[in-house]
Amino acid sequence: MDVYGDIRKGEKGAWVSIAAYLVLSSLKLAAGWLFHSEALTADGFNNVTDIVASVAVLIGLRISRRPPDANHPYGHLRAETIAALIASFIMATVGLQVGQAAIINLWRGKFEAPDLNAGWIALAAAAAMLAVYGYNVRLARRIRSQALMAAAKDNRSDAFVSIGAAVGIFGAALGVVWLDAVAAIVVAVLIVKTAWEIFWSATHDLTDGFDVNQLRTLRGVVERTEGVRGIKDIRARIHGSTVLVDVIVTVDPTLSVVDGHRISDTVEQRLRRKNGVVNVHVHIEPYGNAE
Repeated sequence: MDVYGDIRKGEKGAWVSIAAYLVLSSLKLAAGWLFHSEALTADGFNNVTDIVASVAVLIGLRISRRPPDANHPYGHLRAETIAALIASFIMATVGLQVGQAAIINLWRGKFEAPDLNAGWIALAAAAAMLAVYGYNVRLARRIRSQALMAAAKDNRSDAFVSIGAAVGIFGAALGVVWLDAVAAIVVAVLIVKTAWEIFWSATHDLTDGFDVNQLRTLRGVVERTEGVRGIKDIRARIHGSTVLVDVIVTVDPTLSVVDGHRISDTVEQRLRRKNGVVNVHVHIEPYGNAE
């Protein structure tokens, strides 16, 4: 598994997001001012903050490419997870701000019917962001990148924001002037929900949490290895887009050191065939020794 090569591929996804946000934020802010659309203007400012989030992801990916050093013997791969965490904070902030502004406007009854052109621009922007989302989510799954997956989910949320803005704009043009604010509230909830999911996943990994079912699968791989009599302990943790495994296995106490080492190598090789596992530490103990 070429971890650092995959990270370089992930940087392309971050650059695609940044380029898209630069173009769309400029277009939305200009069109929002020209066509008197508060919803489209707010969407444009949303994309401006997304540029910051995408830059954070890019920086995290760049840092994670650094090789191990004296202070980071496992490398800097967790910088990618921290980047995802930062992206979740930015998304949550934007979602809360969008929701707050919509609730205030709804409460005050502050409505204005914008030009229909603003609605069509919002729909075109949504289509563009869905295309960026599709590219990034496929790339993130292929290279198992948390940071890029967070960026992809942000792309999807932005598409929903633009769709919500379009619904509000078209609704206002048809006379349902309050629909703009209601759509914005729904979109804000979706943004905050996505931010929470990214935050939970990142903090789970940073605190060495690991999926129980995945650990059970790894245990099964070790148990089925020829020569392994039992497992005293097995642990795993996420390190960026990789998995680190520590396992203590018991073997026949009459085996030679060479045979024990062969079993250890076999366990390591079999675990490395599982997706994401790049580092395995196997400790051998004699079977029946204070298990």
